[in-house]
Amino acid sequence: MLFVGDDWAEDHHDIEIVDEDGKLLARRRLPEGLDGVARLHGLIAEKMPAEWVDLDSADAAAMVKIGIETDRGSWVAALTTAGYEVFAINPLSVARYRERHSTSGAKSDAADAHLLAEIVRLDRAHHRPVAGDSNEGEAIKLTARTHQSLIWDRTRHVLRLRSTLREYFPAALQAFEDLDAPDALELLGRAPDPDQAARLSLRVITAAEPVKVSV
Repeated sequence: MLFVGDDWAEDHHDIEIVDEDGKLLARRRLPEGLDGVARLHGLIAEKMPAEWVDLDSADAAAMVKIGIETDRGSWVAALTTAGYEVFAINPLSVARYRERHSTSGAKSDAADAHLLAEIVRLDRAHHRPVAGDSNEGEAIKLTARTHQSLIWDRTRHVLRLRSTLREYFPAALQAFEDLDAPDALELLGRAPDPDQAARLSLRVITAAEPVKVSV
């Protein structure tokens, strides 16, 4: 399983992802809204164990447990309808965990994201999962799951592309920080190997029309 702590504020979410042993896999601050949800789907896809590759998306999503201090709002609805198991952790419970594990007891967004991840990893049986069958959830279920599936597919393709380029065309990895960026895809389409890349003129490179890619 993967365990996600989500410490939310009005305009952002501090995210931590750990594995079953509590090993830190990722820590990010994501914006509120569709872009943030999309980036969370992508982050989870990047950190999925290799043995999940052949799982159906719904089965894989069910292996992701998320702890957050609310059970309402479009963000939570998007997570539950995407198939993740989301636990609404009472803020008082988080405060007690914080006091137990911190000498100062002071609140920190990143530290609370860690606490929430640990709560769902070790103590989720004592907390309430958010129901995903509300009218609002049913209304957006198809869109949310399709959105998630597209992002997961894109992330997997980028990881495969990165692995191939690392062996065959490592210079491309140095040239492009984001392999799924439109300009990177356009130029890789024009020069998919080192020999063709070496023959590209500056005029051709700067005149390249970006490929329109959006998910």
